[in-house]
Amino acid sequence: MEYIGQIAFVIVLGTAIFVLFKRIKRIKSNINLGKDVDIKNNTSERWKNTFLIAFGQKKMFKRPIPAFLHLLIYVGFLVINLEVLEFVLDGLSGQHRIFAPFLGGIYPVLMNIFEFLAVAVLFSCTAFLIRRNIIKVKRFHSREMTSWPKLDANLILVIEIVLMLAILTMNAADQLLQQLNPEHYTATGSLFFSSFLIPLFEGMNTTSLIFIERAAWWFHIVGILAFAVYVTYSKHLHIFMAFPNTYYSTLTPKGQMKNMDAVTNEVNMMLGIQPEGGTPPPAPEEIGRFGAKDINDLTWKNLMDSYACTECGRCTSECPANQTGKLLSPRKIMMDTRDRVEEVGKSLAGGGKGLEDGKTLLHDFITKEEINACTSCQACVEACPVSIDPLDIIYQLKRYVAMEESGSPASWNSMFQNIETNFAPWKFAPTDRFKWADNLKKEEA
Repeated sequence: MEYIGQIAFVIVLGTAIFVLFKRIKRIKSNINLGKDVDIKNNTSERWKNTFLIAFGQKKMFKRPIPAFLHLLIYVGFLVINLEVLEFVLDGLSGQHRIFAPFLGGIYPVLMNIFEFLAVAVLFSCTAFLIRRNIIKVKRFHSREMTSWPKLDANLILVIEIVLMLAILTMNAADQLLQQLNPEHYTATGSLFFSSFLIPLFEGMNTTSLIFIERAAWWFHIVGILAFAVYVTYSKHLHIFMAFPNTYYSTLTPKGQMKNMDAVTNEVNMMLGIQPEGGTPPPAPEEIGRFGAKDINDLTWKNLMDSYACTECGRCTSECPANQTGKLLSPRKIMMDTRDRVEEVGKSLAGGGKGLEDGKTLLHDFITKEEINACTSCQACVEACPVSIDPLDIIYQLKRYVAMEESGSPASWNSMFQNIETNFAPWKFAPTDRFKWADNLKKEEA
């Protein structure tokens, strides 16, 4: 009978690890649906960005109040997980507070720090719930924030609150049990915040206190494991994806557009410009698509971006097109891309049609009206706290519309033609470009 708890814990832990492993494998497979791109340059600069932006939350502090609240949750998440390690070891060994005998007087100090962070997380999550549901911050209520995105955000905040309350409840019952001195409950000292909950349990017998303490312990550890699985289906996957996504983010200056190699090579050949080394690149085995119509035309980094999206809406709130009432929302671009990736990945995993299901990212998820509203100003890229680049996806969709469908607005097509023939957006010969200055010369004479 004494091993039943350990067996149950091993089963729960093993199940969570198995499900989590399958889900991670699926996400990796989904990201690999994108085209390969080699991102191995400037390792030192990439690590610097990762520490400053992902670990250091650098870009979050452009908005100090939500940044401070997020920092409390972020630090709490990192530090409290050290206590989760003790939970796991306790569950596997059948012991209780396995670190206490080794740490001695340091143990209650650490536990008080954990409790402080738990209360900080409670405070921050409550504040975020108020911002979303009572104050109703505008960027959380855009048209793409349908019932599921709203529920997902609120659900995570509520789960975090409940998990923190479970820790405090467990510690309060534990402190009373230490005074009664039953087996396994050795004295670890007073804990400040959970002490406020002790009056709720005073007068209970040992059996009832053990039941409450064990129920809170199981609720917290099972909740943590379930949370780890749940976030892989949620926008909160950014908890993990923000770090690799920032590492692989673009290092070129914002506004520098990446040219298509096929077009660049063709133009160079027409102009007689020799490639580096003097040897022309080999012709591709098959003619590639100009731009992107579906997710397989995007790169794996574009698809990673979609999984790293926090749905915070900072990109959309900074987008000038969105502010003037246009349909474009950079956040929706990322959400639609992720939805399409998930749809195709699920279909392929089940032996379905995958990309041949009659749908495409362009038209079925993202419309031409949305991408045509983009001014390429880079405001969304600058605003993103985890270095996501919605503009790169928009560029590629625009290229497909312009070069494969000839579906750009008529005024754009005229401009494209003028640039091609006259090297300027306006319809006049290059030889006439400086005629406007003739009158200035006459006036000077």
